[in-house]
Amino acid sequence: MGILTRFRDIMTSNINALLDKAEDPEKMIEQCLRNLNSDLGKVKSETASIMAEEQRAKRALDECTAEINKMETYAIKALEAGNEEDAKKFLEKKVALTTKENGLREAHILAASNVSQMRQMHDKLVGDIGELEARKDMIKGKMAVAKTQERINKIGSSVNSSNRSISAFDRMEEKANQALDKANAMAELNASPQDDIKELATKYDNSTSVDEELAALKARLNK
Repeated sequence: MGILTRFRDIMTSNINALLDKAEDPEKMIEQCLRNLNSDLGKVKSETASIMAEEQRAKRALDECTAEINKMETYAIKALEAGNEEDAKKFLEKKVALTTKENGLREAHILAASNVSQMRQMHDKLVGDIGELEARKDMIKGKMAVAKTQERINKIGSSVNSSNRSISAFDRMEEKANQALDKANAMAELNASPQDDIKELATKYDNSTSVDEELAALKARLNK
């Protein structure tokens, strides 16, 4: 049957493997759900058709079996009536119908097998869809958290870059302070040394001046 060939991959598909290979699991799971629901619709339609074929085959088989039984009944009645030739004709018809019955039985077995395979595919699809539906929100939640973490990582990189800039600024400021300290030291070294002798002499010069004024004041008072 063509339908069995077309949907062979459905029976062997591994949804988890598909999701593991996906670059964007969120988009992949949505696409898988769309594909599986589309396949499920086709499988349902084909299953209904194959089930109808199985029912037709079963009905044809039952009708043939009933006809065989009827020929045998007629043959018995013909013999009971003493009509052996009529009985023989009924039995010949029974033999022909028995051959036909064998073919109808094989067709019914095949149709029933096809229905069984289609039901398996239907049940697998329903199970896969149910699993993906149950996991969809969880996967979306994880992807949202992952995207948030990526944004945090980018912000963290910017902060680290700012920290490096601040660190470089601190080094430049330290170099500026060192240069200033060095310049101040050089200015201090370049200044003229103080003459301590001159300062000491000025002290005694002031004392002599006071003594002179004191002597002059005494002289005025004595007068």
